[in-house]
Amino acid sequence: MSTTPAVPGSTALAPGIAARLKRTADGLLPAIAQQYDTGEVLMLGWMDDEALHRTLTTGRCTYWSRSRQEYWVKGDTSGHVQRVTSVALDCDGDTLLVKVDQSGAACHTGDRTCFDADVLPLA
Repeated sequence: MSTTPAVPGSTALAPGIAARLKRTADGLLPAIAQQYDTGEVLMLGWMDDEALHRTLTTGRCTYWSRSRQEYWVKGDTSGHVQRVTSVALDCDGDTLLVKVDQSGAACHTGDRTCFDADVLPLA
């Protein structure tokens, strides 16, 4: 079942939090997932107000899939669950940092992170 991202104010996200968010034109925020105990950056996903609300209330990362146009909970199909330990909003209100306890691979390719397979050379 395909869903569209929630528009601001149409979700159960606390109004005080929703008012602080600076979303893209699509109503989304980038959400960086980081391993809580090592600081390892695992992946970047996208959240709208509803995905953030679900993440905050369930303790599991919920993202908005831009390609599939639906919500997905990390680990529901792969078993590679992200259990949330904290969520922080950056100083500009336009990016989320979600600290998680990652079980298994974070990347859909099977790699531990989405950032270890294609390291670019420095000049």
